[in-house]
Amino acid sequence: MQAVLSNPRLLLPMLRGSALPGAILLLVLLMVVPIPAFMLDIFFVMNIMISIAVLMVALNAQKPLDFSAFPTVLLFATLFRLGLNVASTRVVLVHGHEGEAAAGHVIEAFGSFLIGGDYVVGLFVFSILIIINMIVVTKGAGRVSEVSARFTLDALPGKQMAIDADLNAGLITPDEARAKRIETGAEADFYGAMDGSSKFVKGDAVAGLLILAINIVGGLILGVVSHQMAVGQAAQTYVLLAIGDALVAQVPSLLLSIAAAAIVTRVASTSDQDLAGQIATQFASHRTWAPVAGILGLLAMLPGMPFLVLAPAAGIAGYGSWRLSRAKAAPPPPPPVPEAVDLSRIGWDEVADTCNIMLDVGYGLVPLVDERKGAPLMGRITGVRRQLSKDLGFVVPQVRVRDDINLAPYTYRIIIGGVVVGEDVASATEMLALDTGQAVGMLDGKLAKDPTFGLDAVWIQPGDADAATGAGYLVVDPSTVIATHLNHILTTNAADLLGPDEAQSLLDGLKERAASLVAAICPQPLTLTTLTQVLRALLAENIPLKEFRRIASAIAVVAQRTQDADEIVELIRPQLGALIIQKLCSVREPLRVMTLDGHLEALLGQAMRADPSRRHAIEPDLGRRIVDALTHAAQPLMAEAKPFALVVQPSIRLAIRKLVKTCLPDTPVMSFFEVPEDKAVEVVAVIGAPEALAA
Repeated sequence: MQAVLSNPRLLLPMLRGSALPGAILLLVLLMVVPIPAFMLDIFFVMNIMISIAVLMVALNAQKPLDFSAFPTVLLFATLFRLGLNVASTRVVLVHGHEGEAAAGHVIEAFGSFLIGGDYVVGLFVFSILIIINMIVVTKGAGRVSEVSARFTLDALPGKQMAIDADLNAGLITPDEARAKRIETGAEADFYGAMDGSSKFVKGDAVAGLLILAINIVGGLILGVVSHQMAVGQAAQTYVLLAIGDALVAQVPSLLLSIAAAAIVTRVASTSDQDLAGQIATQFASHRTWAPVAGILGLLAMLPGMPFLVLAPAAGIAGYGSWRLSRAKAAPPPPPPVPEAVDLSRIGWDEVADTCNIMLDVGYGLVPLVDERKGAPLMGRITGVRRQLSKDLGFVVPQVRVRDDINLAPYTYRIIIGGVVVGEDVASATEMLALDTGQAVGMLDGKLAKDPTFGLDAVWIQPGDADAATGAGYLVVDPSTVIATHLNHILTTNAADLLGPDEAQSLLDGLKERAASLVAAICPQPLTLTTLTQVLRALLAENIPLKEFRRIASAIAVVAQRTQDADEIVELIRPQLGALIIQKLCSVREPLRVMTLDGHLEALLGQAMRADPSRRHAIEPDLGRRIVDALTHAAQPLMAEAKPFALVVQPSIRLAIRKLVKTCLPDTPVMSFFEVPEDKAVEVVAVIGAPEALAA
């Protein structure tokens, strides 16, 4: 305790934490314990001060969630006012016979000054305030709260899906998506709470009316029976005090009702303005005030109208319209003079580029990315990233599109990590007609090759597209050609798209569902760098990371034995065999496989044991013959678009994969252990023994 008292920094949080419980205890004491009149004055002034402060916060909020504590504040403010009503009723009924100042100077001021000491006038004034509060402000705010709560809750699933879509598309980071989800949930909770809080405001107005009636009836009875006052004198004294008490409570109640209505009717501004700023911006038009000035001027000229009132108002509106029109017609301020550039200074932004994927286009293809012309290519690129992110299991980085004057006019270039991985030519004003093998006849146009599939194609005019389609050609626009090529390049080089940041994002996403599994992998026994190498090796062999939990489970088991990335990949592949096979055939369809002759596998296995480093395991001439035999055997299957796998012994799988990667990059090379025991297998070719290869 002495340490707390000696350190004010420790005392302040304790006082702040005990403020709300102390206020609730004070509220209970107001309802139970009699208080003197001067304390009642202090609490009435405090009530008015709190109501004005709440109204100011509501008006200055840029969006409703900026005052998210409003429903709770409204509850406690209402209870505080009702507690004051109980305390003031006790004082009025007990000491009212002593005079108008018996219940405090605040009630006396409201009863004498505001309504002139006439309780009949006070009744009418109070009735009008009750009508305004209950029927106009409170009822309207309650209806808006109800509708807003319903529509906010109905729109909640759609907002969550939109956040997930933006996250998958890479438009927002995981932290931003988490913040948006929290904000969306808080918005739904806020409007739901406001729907219930509006009932407090309405109940408060009804309670004020009932308390006034009780004070009047009770005061008349006490004045006549207990204090032997005349009926007129009792009415003048007690009714005036009751009305003053009611007005003291009703004015803060009206302020809170206005604050509640301002909050629930507020529309969030895209320019981060408060309510006053929104109103000023939307009324700042000369077209608004010019008709106002004209109508007021016309009314001022009519006989019997107050000319001295209407004419100045018309002049003020006309002057405001003239000033607004002048402000709109005024030329914009000159741009600031840029500071002199030091040509001898070189910045990091001139030599560094943070974007991993870039698409450079020649000036002839700029119309495809020009926003004034719809930028069709940009929409295609976004679609490619969204679909590829779903297929690969992680968010594909953004693609930066640049115009490069060093390129030929209609050339585009795809760059990943600073390396050019794709380049071709397209036409911004023509269509590409692809010969898929069913085309009949020749088309007039520039002969070309499809950059993705290598099909024969022709660039034709858009007007010839219908004729080309009728002749059996597949006609696509240039944006689709470039986007399809980009999709193929990104899929082929998926391993280069994954870095430590993406791997950490995968771990963070899995941690929300399986925290213990993530703890068993990283940072011990595997570092983030090693885990990234393992995941990139899987992507290099066309194994997506969609089922990351299954992949992580396999890694967690194997990581207890080794921390070498290549060994981890080879050891977990048998548990991922089903993920590889499902891309090659359906559940009931047999898996088409090619195998190596037993003698050839034995020879390759011996070579692997002779070269532990596995860098030069296969003799070049033998490797060339194996590749030729595989290519020859695969041609019929590729012509019929039948996927297949090459299945070999585990010890030589990695070496064979490196060997056939150049000729059959899309063909998975699997070991016998990766094929499930219950999967039917159809052997379509056997690559022969060394003697047969030599022949």
